[in-house]
Amino acid sequence: MAYYRSAGSIPPKRHTQHRTPEGGLYSEELMGEEGFSSDSSLLYHRGIPSAIVDATPWELPDQTLTENRPLKPLHLKLHTLFPGEEWKSADVVTNRRLVLGNGDVRISYVAAGEASPLYRNAIGDECVYVESGEAVVETVFGALPARTGDYVLLPRATTHRWVPKGTEPLRAYVIEANSHIAPPKRYLSRYGQLLEHAPYCERDLHGPAEPLLAEGTDVEVLVKHRGSRGVVGTRYVYPTHPFDVVGWDGCLYPYTFNVSDFEPITGRVHQPPPVHQVFEGNNFVICNFVPRKVDYHPLSIPVPYYHSNVDSDEVMFYCGGNYEARKGSGIGQGSISLHPGGHSHGPQPGAVERSLGAEFFDELAVMVDTFRPLEIGEGGHASDDPGYAWTWAGRGPQS
Repeated sequence: MAYYRSAGSIPPKRHTQHRTPEGGLYSEELMGEEGFSSDSSLLYHRGIPSAIVDATPWELPDQTLTENRPLKPLHLKLHTLFPGEEWKSADVVTNRRLVLGNGDVRISYVAAGEASPLYRNAIGDECVYVESGEAVVETVFGALPARTGDYVLLPRATTHRWVPKGTEPLRAYVIEANSHIAPPKRYLSRYGQLLEHAPYCERDLHGPAEPLLAEGTDVEVLVKHRGSRGVVGTRYVYPTHPFDVVGWDGCLYPYTFNVSDFEPITGRVHQPPPVHQVFEGNNFVICNFVPRKVDYHPLSIPVPYYHSNVDSDEVMFYCGGNYEARKGSGIGQGSISLHPGGHSHGPQPGAVERSLGAEFFDELAVMVDTFRPLEIGEGGHASDDPGYAWTWAGRGPQS
């Protein structure tokens, strides 16, 4: 993110002495992307950020992925993954259930009521969509309030933890990249400013306001990182609390963006999915479908036309309102549809006729399109609706 911010106490010039009130030196840390060739921030620590006193394996939840074969469209009911009051003892980090994934991105779901351990993802950025609930995301940069409809963007290697607030579950749809996640390049000037045609601007992005100082000794931090056979974890122990940053500045930091601040782009006839794009990563994009005025040509058809994803798999997470094209399919709040490349998909039977004359769609969905095939995680298998693939035809395989 090329939008500069600063917080707390920093020296007038980078890489110069910054002293404590007692005369000691703060430790300067550069957190930067792409080998000193992209966005970065400088953080000033009370302690030494490299100091650890122990490192042991952290066994991650099941990360197994199996191919979608035979190739089928899928309907996954994510709310069934945390039935009853299971959410009360779950946290956003260690109780994620892997739903879909490939070599570029992993999609998980969690309903949580407990504070998570300290954690950082050393593989890629995370984009966490808050389906419902409230939380404070405590980070090495400071605290971020998070509420329903927020995307929480966490740069790679940002130490943080999730602290749910209130009496309802914090429901989070987690998109973990193997790369960085940023606004689409076409929305940005050559210097990184969001342009006039972008559906949101810098005023809609909310970073930490001030440092978050914490005390503690022998503090554990869970680290997700690359291994020879995929994603693995390590448990570090730090001699002092990593939330010891007295100030920072730069263009790399966590932030939130609420989906209600996305200004939809509409037209006389149906607009294709790229107008709904909000972020992008390597080999995938993130879009959102928000409440909006729909097509106003006198003969327009407001729901999507049938289309073949010849280069991508489409994942739609339904998180509010009524999604017109899927009526009659069993899809509802908390559902995912996966429409893989090689399968032509579109509105359910009768949806086209029902949409004629509509002027407004009250729907909310987050879409991830990937450019490599997605495989199914244990959470996907556990939440699968086996009859979805046959809903367009009205009947399935003969017994």
